[in-house]
Amino acid sequence: MADSSPEIVRKPRADAVRNRERVLEAAKAVFSAGGNEASLEAVARHAGVGIGTLYRHFPTREALYEAVYRREVAQLGDLAEQLQCAPEPVAALRRWLRANVEFVATKKGMVAALALVAAGSSELQAYSFDRLTKAIGTLLARAVAAGAIRDDISAEDVLRALIGMCYMHDQPGWQTTALRLLDVFVDGLRVQPDHKAPTAKPAKKPKRKPRQA
Repeated sequence: MADSSPEIVRKPRADAVRNRERVLEAAKAVFSAGGNEASLEAVARHAGVGIGTLYRHFPTREALYEAVYRREVAQLGDLAEQLQCAPEPVAALRRWLRANVEFVATKKGMVAALALVAAGSSELQAYSFDRLTKAIGTLLARAVAAGAIRDDISAEDVLRALIGMCYMHDQPGWQTTALRLLDVFVDGLRVQPDHKAPTAKPAKKPKRKPRQA
């Protein structure tokens, strides 16, 4: 007779969880400095663990890239939740968008590595797009409800605009340009006070020329 008792799922040990977090934090630092060519041995040394420990958690380089990518996206999502308590909703939205630009600027090497794994995984792209649009959506909805932001813009629109601003991240001085464009973009989303358009004067009818006899 087959055993129908439910399988017991064991939680990972506390030291294993700590090691995993140390590897992810080390990978973020090493990839930021060395890009996608940085060695996994360097990541293990930076984390203070053996290479065997790293491979137990992340059997391949791609698995480590994906874990770092998911962690960074989750942290941006967490930031959006924290900013929901900010007193000024437009400032909160601006702060979150600026955090994305700062992330790209300070993690240039890692961005190249993350782009490789994200490009090869439609599921990962869907996850990041969903997570980030939800983060934007919470901040955007709050600003719209406050009457501070126009209501004909979607979270997807904002995310695509943000991606466009960060597109030239490999060019010198791009961050200054991106932040300036971001401010212009956010200011353009603000609800403007109504201005009455000047009433157009009716066109004058052309004078008829007198008929000649």
